Amino acid sequence: MPEVTFDIVWPDGSEDQFYSPSTVVNQYFQSGQTYELADFVQRSQKSLTLASERVRQVYGRPCSMAIAQLKKIETKAECFSHNPDPKVTIQNIDHD
Repeated sequence: MPEVTFDIVWPDGSEDQFYSPSTVVNQYFQSGQTYELADFVQRSQKSLTLASERVRQVYGRPCSMAIAQLKKIETKAECFSHNPDPKVTIQNIDHD
């Protein structure tokens, strides 16, 4: 399966890179686009859950790495949930 990494900038300016085992994230994110924090989390939940499900369909089990990436996103996003108008920017989407 084609893998994708996507680099983001959090509301505080810190950066992270996340992994998806599927190109499905391309349907939810665009490089250079900025998203409201809640929207970013929802898109992450949808895309990484779908990516994990695609792995399950091929290999018989969900992708634990995609699930872990989603948990990391949700945990870090919670740190910014009380900020006024928090936004996340997708810096880059890289297809491996």
